[in-house]
Amino acid sequence: MKVVVSGASGLIGSVLVPTLRAAGHDVIRLVRRDAAAPDEVRWDPSAGELDTSKLDGAEAFVNLSGANLDQRWTADAKREILESRTQTTSLLATTARDLGAATLLCAGGSGIYGNREDEILTETSESGGGFLADVMRETEAASQPARDAGVRVVHFRQGIILSREGGALHRMLPFFRLGVGGPVGDGRQWWSWVSRPDVVAAYGFALENDISGAVNVTSPNPVTSKQFAKALGRAIKRPAVLPVPGFAVKLVFGHKGEEVLLFGQRALPARLLDAGFEFSEPTIDAGMTRALAD
Repeated sequence: MKVVVSGASGLIGSVLVPTLRAAGHDVIRLVRRDAAAPDEVRWDPSAGELDTSKLDGAEAFVNLSGANLDQRWTADAKREILESRTQTTSLLATTARDLGAATLLCAGGSGIYGNREDEILTETSESGGGFLADVMRETEAASQPARDAGVRVVHFRQGIILSREGGALHRMLPFFRLGVGGPVGDGRQWWSWVSRPDVVAAYGFALENDISGAVNVTSPNPVTSKQFAKALGRAIKRPAVLPVPGFAVKLVFGHKGEEVLLFGQRALPARLLDAGFEFSEPTIDAGMTRALAD
């Protein structure tokens, strides 16, 4: 099928695009600079601009766009984080509607559930409180024009993506390699994680299978921060016993550190499993091994 992808150069998109092409799909990448390649189309979500001249016959849109969460959450940064997600989702939703596309897949996060301690969370669980939860709720709501037109919309609620090229694991690796890594806070908060190959496979699966709505893209085996640290230590053969106190996380990272590192979600991928999706790295040790080998 003809698939339009935003955020194609990011952590997911850089692997998803070649994977889709290898599967025989025709992929068009949305770029913010002047389009220079035949497979590129320029857009400016903040201005509501998208050149649709190359998009006739597009059957699916994949939205991977969004400002990096890995920055200090000033007022300006929070506004950028929110608008970069709602504006892109809204523009792609209306474009998918206007072009008669069948599917819209949108990246999101398990942070929509807020801080839930030991509660087991599936896609039917209510969203929670906090900045990230607010951002994800507004982002999912921005796809309403597509849903109203009968477009099949999927909102992926992704966990911590294991990759040494970006995200939490990328930031933690240097400390663990020096032997000064360990659990964050009290180590009891749940970290829902997922391998990058499984995230990419989930997007391909959703393109070809009739699932819709919220979809948790998390391993079926979430772990605590303490278990995560121990698994990373095992993978690189380094100790993982030096905890990072919660007060230090708040002092260094501010509000972002509290929500991203100290909040916890024990999210399970109920809809993917019910639809027959199989995880290639279902355990944290397998996920760590794959992430460090890629």
